[in-house]
Amino acid sequence: MRFLDSIDRDAIAGLLDRDEYFWLDLADPGKDEIAALDDVFSFHALALEDMLKRGQRPKLDDFGDYMFLVYYGAAEGDQSSEIALEEVHAFLSGGYIVTAHQGRCAALEEARERLEAKTPRSEQFVIYRVLDGLTDTFFPVLDGLDERMERLDGEIFDRPLPSQLEEITALRRELVALRRVVTPQRDLLARGVDDILEIPGLEADSRNYFRDVYDHAIRISDQIDAYRDLLAVTRDAYLSVVSNRLNQITKQLTVVATIFLPLSFVVGFFGQNFKWMVEGIGSEADFLILGVGSLVLSVIGLLAWFRRGSYL
Repeated sequence: MRFLDSIDRDAIAGLLDRDEYFWLDLADPGKDEIAALDDVFSFHALALEDMLKRGQRPKLDDFGDYMFLVYYGAAEGDQSSEIALEEVHAFLSGGYIVTAHQGRCAALEEARERLEAKTPRSEQFVIYRVLDGLTDTFFPVLDGLDERMERLDGEIFDRPLPSQLEEITALRRELVALRRVVTPQRDLLARGVDDILEIPGLEADSRNYFRDVYDHAIRISDQIDAYRDLLAVTRDAYLSVVSNRLNQITKQLTVVATIFLPLSFVVGFFGQNFKWMVEGIGSEADFLILGVGSLVLSVIGLLAWFRRGSYL
């Protein structure tokens, strides 16, 4: 099996004449490369147009002798996003597989290394390696999301902060982005595996392997749905903890205000400018007993009432 990373017209013509299976992998194809693919393979114009437009929905289009596939993998993103989706366009045929993507695609590089290390048993097995490699890239990403959610749960109960709510929102957006491609890919594999196996020229000997890819897609989809539910619980827990803390603060402020209420009354009442109210206080002992003592007794009485009513 031959691997090509550029459009070599002579080499491709020779491989097609000898009916020798090959894999052509293109990184960042432009209009010139798309035009060359049209000249060499005569691909349908709609499929070539889709190759120039990124952000396609996962799909599998049948064009008779070949199929056009849009499939996604996942990788760690940059500082602006924790997850980066890798969009791969592929032409599947009994004589070749042509893949195109933007930049470097680690999943395809790993699949190529594995195929080079061990000769594939059939053409179908090459397609399986490509789909399996792209599908399995979602598992490390989901493991990373799981760790972030566990860490977030612990931090929320230790000390809730507004930044945690922002992270919950960011995680929710990332899960929505993953679900937007994972669910169509799962459905694509459910109904499209049989169509791939019936491509003219492919030896039908890898059905069980494709079922394994479909099983992985189901697991990924189920994990994403479970994480969305857990994230909703985490958000509710954050709001509940914040609400409880607010209640505690309100309770403490209410206790303080209630304690100072009788003190303000006593001080204000005896502070009135009437001689007959204070003429009996003629010594320091009278001031301590009647003035300070009444304030202390008021505080002690309120504290006893708070404890008896379970306010403290």
